[in-house]
Amino acid sequence: MIREPFLEGWTAGPKLGAFEAPTPESAPRPVRLPHDAVRDLQRSADSDQGVHTGYVPGGVFEYAKTFDVPDDWRDKTVRLEFEGVYRDAVVFVNGDAVVHEPNGYNAFEAVLDPYLRHGEPNRVTVEARAHRDSRWYSGAGIYRPVHLVVADPVHIPLDGTRITTPDVDADRAVVQIATTVRNTTRHTRTLRLTWTVETPDGSDVATGTAPVTVLPHSGAVARVRLAVETPSLWSVDAPALYRVRTALAGEDGDVIDTDAAAFGIRRLQVDAARGLRINGETVKLRGACVHHDSGPLGAATFAAAEDRRVRLLKAAGFNALRSSHNPMSRAMLNACDRYGVLVMDELTDTWTRSKVAFDAAASFPGRWRHDVEALVAKDVNHPSVIMYSIGNEILELATPAGSAWSRRLAEAIREADDTRFVTNGINGIIANLDKMGRPEDSGETGAADPNTMMATMGDVMARANASELVTASTEESASVLDVVGFNYAESRYELDRELFPNRVIVGSETFPSRIEKMWELVERLDHVVGDFTWTGWDYLGEAGIGRVDYTDEPGYAPTGTAGPYPHLLAGCGDIDITGFRRPVSYYREIVFGLRTDPYLAVHPPRHHGRPTATTPWSWDDSVSSWTWGAEPGAPVTVDVYAPADEVELQLDGVSLGVTAVGADKAFRARFETEYRPGELVAIARSGGVEVGRSALRTAGDVGLAASVEEAEISADGLGFVAISLADADGVVAVDADRLVTVRVDGDAELVGLGTGRIRTEESFAGPSVTTYNGRALAIVRPTGPGSATVTVTTDGLAAASVSLTVS
Repeated sequence: MIREPFLEGWTAGPKLGAFEAPTPESAPRPVRLPHDAVRDLQRSADSDQGVHTGYVPGGVFEYAKTFDVPDDWRDKTVRLEFEGVYRDAVVFVNGDAVVHEPNGYNAFEAVLDPYLRHGEPNRVTVEARAHRDSRWYSGAGIYRPVHLVVADPVHIPLDGTRITTPDVDADRAVVQIATTVRNTTRHTRTLRLTWTVETPDGSDVATGTAPVTVLPHSGAVARVRLAVETPSLWSVDAPALYRVRTALAGEDGDVIDTDAAAFGIRRLQVDAARGLRINGETVKLRGACVHHDSGPLGAATFAAAEDRRVRLLKAAGFNALRSSHNPMSRAMLNACDRYGVLVMDELTDTWTRSKVAFDAAASFPGRWRHDVEALVAKDVNHPSVIMYSIGNEILELATPAGSAWSRRLAEAIREADDTRFVTNGINGIIANLDKMGRPEDSGETGAADPNTMMATMGDVMARANASELVTASTEESASVLDVVGFNYAESRYELDRELFPNRVIVGSETFPSRIEKMWELVERLDHVVGDFTWTGWDYLGEAGIGRVDYTDEPGYAPTGTAGPYPHLLAGCGDIDITGFRRPVSYYREIVFGLRTDPYLAVHPPRHHGRPTATTPWSWDDSVSSWTWGAEPGAPVTVDVYAPADEVELQLDGVSLGVTAVGADKAFRARFETEYRPGELVAIARSGGVEVGRSALRTAGDVGLAASVEEAEISADGLGFVAISLADADGVVAVDADRLVTVRVDGDAELVGLGTGRIRTEESFAGPSVTTYNGRALAIVRPTGPGSATVTVTTDGLAAASVSLTVS
């Protein structure tokens, strides 16, 4: 069997109608997959996709590639495996339609056999479209990887091996394997499957074999149960991964196909008295919601970028991710398996009622089972996946029809995989809009905006979510779930312990500004298994929902949660789109009990005393810096986050006072002082005893700095180059941003350049960008093995460069 990446040699451009004349602007351009067709399009305040996508337009796009089909493929089956095409993808070969996949997040196969012309070049084209079909930035095009597969007509299909561990003890585990064999010939075939289980250290620990007879043009499933003695259990702290190697042999004993799949051995339990348990140990979910885009890369999904996101999120204290509001990429699932991060994978944002003009609601009644099967097939072998979410803030959830859909979807998930739990992100207010009154038009989106409604409701929302109306109308939809997900409804946590004593709850979506209140409830209430903040990693679209506005700014006008153009990012992530942790991330780490040292967050002196407007998704715009372009003596507000009774603030060894922690917000001490260059030190004490300290120092002579996260990368990987304006000790000057330009020489190319600035008109394509708080990130992609040099320049400072080796 041949299975190889099918990423090079493509072109992409606007899809022209049959009678449209081409123009220079519509000419196809060479691209390497994965690729986001809309990332570099011209943004505009007039974009009809508006705030949802960050004012990025949509369109219809065509990808094309010519490839040779040799004569010796006549006796093979040839297919393309697409991990995701956004959206409404149609694949053609030599002008003939092969397959249509409406869902932009499903993996799918295109079987090319009937359309190939052997012994000559063949042309494959893929159409994709994105237009007012999402409430966030979806990207467009072939944004996830593609593989070319050339196999025997009798073969193991994509996701053909399913592995579960139904019986797990400390001294022994049963591994149950089911492999599908597909026969595309006209003859019945009897073959033999052999399975080998490989331990995390690479040794073989169990093997089994079975014959399988497959009728013409059909499939058959062969099963085996293998025992693994003294198994290494997969957990958050010790993510041990086993592997199953599968070999399919023909009647003559020759192997005609192989497959390999990683899995973990672990036991899941959940109940209202003991919460969520993994391998018998209670686990509270320190969760982050994440969208699927990769910031400066747009929606293009690279394994290296997904790995980096998961790694940095876990390092920031999260042990669980919710894929919002669509199925997670295979690359991110693999990373979650490796790092020990638990996953709530979500099916969809809509069922049968639309949220935006051209979303998937119209096709959902006819496609839902296909989508469920695609989700489960992708996830079933991943030990990180512990819950399937059947939806998010579903509009019809509180109706009789919505309750029927809830039951139908939950049971379909269980039919496909009964080894995980089923949940749903329920928002009782959204589900009862027709009874509570629809949100006002935001004026920015041109459509009703539930985000604005929730942001303006304040404490009224908590009371509404705890109302008898929500209790009664959502009871049936909640009753079909194993774990009830509540979005912004912590007011139900204690109430439901009395009303529904067997109900298990997870905070499937919560405001970041309230984490200290959320986590107190999670820790105190056994039936509440965790909290998922919105969001762990910042993202494109839903532009400006976490912004901080200064209301005395000329021309300021309230816009609800809709950030006016040129807002691009949501601005609500614990970690910004470049991977840099914002102050809220350190506050959360302290709330989680994972950090004892205090953290210093300084409000920009230039804004001192100015009135602000925020949303429930906002943090403040403080920065951990004591380097400011302010006159000595300028007033400044300093926040210190600490798990302590009190904090003393010192400047160059002189005390600036002692403040109690928690006076106005838990885990925070606030100081009003004056800015003077030097060393600012925070000392945290409990019971009069020092429990931790942290310091900030004013930067010295500032230069241009560049550093690469990994100096050696694989040919299919990415290089991440951090750019900063910093002194010789690495202290960053956050208040002196400037335009920097990036050049890449050698065996790599620049594929993304950006900052965490949420309001910008700069392109991610580079080659230049203005630093934000003194930082930027360049992402390079190898063009082959060898080496590359990344050089960063700016006016008035010496250039900085780093080298990478590509292996």
